[in-house]
Amino acid sequence: MKPGRSNAFRRRLTMAVGLMGLAAAAIAHAQPLFPGPSVSATQAERGQAAYGESCASCHGANLANGEFGPALKGAAFSTHWRGQSQQALLNFVQSRMPPAGPGALPSQAYADIVAYIVRANAAAAPMGEPPEHNPTFVRERDAIFTATAAARKAKLDALAEVTDAALTHPPDSDWLIWRRTYQASGFSNLKQIDKRTVARLGHAWSWSLPQSENEITPLVHDGVMFIESGNMVQALDAASGDLLWQYIRPLPPELGAGRGTRIKTLAIYKDRLLVPTADEHLIALNFRTGKLIWDHEVVTPEQADRKGQPEGVALHMDGGPIVARGKVVIGVSLGIANARGGCFILALDADSGREVWRFNTIARPGEPGGDSWNGARLNERYGGGVWTSGSYDSDRNLLFFGIGNTYDAGTLLLPKPVRGASNDALYTDSTVALDPDSGKLVWHFQHMNRDVWDMDWVFEQTLVTLPVNGVSRDLVVTGGKIAIFDAVDRATGAYVFSKDLGLQNLVVSIDPKTGHKTTNPALEPESGKAKLLCPSSSGARSWPTTAYNPNTKILYVPMIESCADYTWNARSPAEVAAGGSDMQFPPRPMPGADGNFGRLQAVNLQTREVLWTVRQRAPVASSMLATAGGLIFSGSLDRRFHAYDDLTGKVLWEARLNASPSSSPVTYAVGGQQYVAVVTGGGGSFDAAGRGLTPEIENPTGGTTVVVFKLPDTAPSN
Repeated sequence: MKPGRSNAFRRRLTMAVGLMGLAAAAIAHAQPLFPGPSVSATQAERGQAAYGESCASCHGANLANGEFGPALKGAAFSTHWRGQSQQALLNFVQSRMPPAGPGALPSQAYADIVAYIVRANAAAAPMGEPPEHNPTFVRERDAIFTATAAARKAKLDALAEVTDAALTHPPDSDWLIWRRTYQASGFSNLKQIDKRTVARLGHAWSWSLPQSENEITPLVHDGVMFIESGNMVQALDAASGDLLWQYIRPLPPELGAGRGTRIKTLAIYKDRLLVPTADEHLIALNFRTGKLIWDHEVVTPEQADRKGQPEGVALHMDGGPIVARGKVVIGVSLGIANARGGCFILALDADSGREVWRFNTIARPGEPGGDSWNGARLNERYGGGVWTSGSYDSDRNLLFFGIGNTYDAGTLLLPKPVRGASNDALYTDSTVALDPDSGKLVWHFQHMNRDVWDMDWVFEQTLVTLPVNGVSRDLVVTGGKIAIFDAVDRATGAYVFSKDLGLQNLVVSIDPKTGHKTTNPALEPESGKAKLLCPSSSGARSWPTTAYNPNTKILYVPMIESCADYTWNARSPAEVAAGGSDMQFPPRPMPGADGNFGRLQAVNLQTREVLWTVRQRAPVASSMLATAGGLIFSGSLDRRFHAYDDLTGKVLWEARLNASPSSSPVTYAVGGQQYVAVVTGGGGSFDAAGRGLTPEIENPTGGTTVVVFKLPDTAPSN
């Protein structure tokens, strides 16, 4: 599509050939090509003209004899696309073409070009003819192709099913869960890459992904990496980066091929990959073929038919799923205009996709905690979003999730005709422990009641075992945006201790017995009056997760030093119903700031001492990764990816990436070789907040890419 004929462009074309050729083994040949409604001749004619202007220079005037691009009709093309929808082809073309500027053409032009391709292929050959019986296909498929396809299929066929036992005790070589284990520690036992060898860490491979706002964690199992971005899920050879299969999600045009979406993780269980999608479904794909097994649309009871809702207020499942005892469990967040009654946590049966239970994160009137909403009716209660995946204690059979704040502070601040027992607003800013079999609440701990400052406690729930007063205790440790970390008993939710990392001015004291937090009366919201609040609404810490080394008891925390001029504006019920928040947070530096905003901190949870602090100009962009090699990996907004000494914070290695690493890095091993992977590219609200503090840091648009590092092949292994 008229790209420059550069080496980079040739590489992209090679990738496209792979997508349309070598990944073909996953498609059922007996299915028709592009099943669905017929394409009109008029639209196909428009498409032929648009194709001639934008595509023919690479793919050829008649779709089949391009000098640089792969054929868009014929055996190889039909093998790849057979059985897939016209919408899937449209999503692919919009998200990937032209290579030099995906999405650059008008939407109608893309639709017309796809219509031309579909109609041309319909006229070219009988729909049901298996390509293996087509002499042209046989001539095109040479020995190298055959051997390569067979090797990739063999790799996929060899994938072992992921059992409950494997999730509880994953192999060191795999990364099966968001934070690697049910404990959400972000720690790996791999140590081939260590303090001595890390200086020789180099680029292994990289793979461009469809554009998205990216917060993804790659998952790795038996040498295969599974990754999602935009409207596409892909399986890659984790050692070479070769594509093994891909699933393209058909999306409605208004979702723009999923460019504005972000998902933090997928899940693996048995023979399936469990994926939340941009169009509000949770799907299961066969992890050996990418074939769809089941598809479940997630809806709210109050909004079962969401057609016609205002744009931008649909539900989101950006935290990603966790699997426990055969249940796929995921949290849901909602925009304020359709979040009346709050958000929820949902469980589906992993085998069938059938809904098993849901837990409402806003307590209902008449239920325990239901009288904690200042007398507000259910449809006046907003929020309780769950935008982080959970953790799981398999011994106690308990799931742990963090829950966000209310979306509308006025519900808790303004008088009601009938006042409730409190305005604590359960279960906002809480850790909840749920029975994965039934979804019933076992216990909850509210880290901060009546949060009218948007200081979410929605982040990872790290499971640790620590000596407390001479007695070993199993604890849940989690921190909110204000970077106060609470530890509570894992079995009961009883409060144990807190650690304030010193970047907030909201909480003035914490009760040592109950953990109740007393807030600064000077920061009580007053309608229309700005007040200096630290941190800003993006948080001293946010979705980039901590990492915890269970051997040393050290927690590693990524943070940003910032404040905001916080303003609350009282609104009428009609204004609330119209959407948006009644809180504003223009960011600003902390008083006395020296120009450094990024901050990494190491805290010994056993002694509660801060061991080291690293400060830098660039805000933190990625989660933390800790390894038994004595290393901490973390990335920042300036595209730098660092390895730190875990005991001192000294930088031991760094690489400059193509874009900000707005994701959670992982490490894994294939064939005795350790790899470190991170996904670059972003553009979400957290990235935007960092850019507002450091406007001189420029990043390219798009650029969503998985980048993988390893030691030289000659490096000795430990």
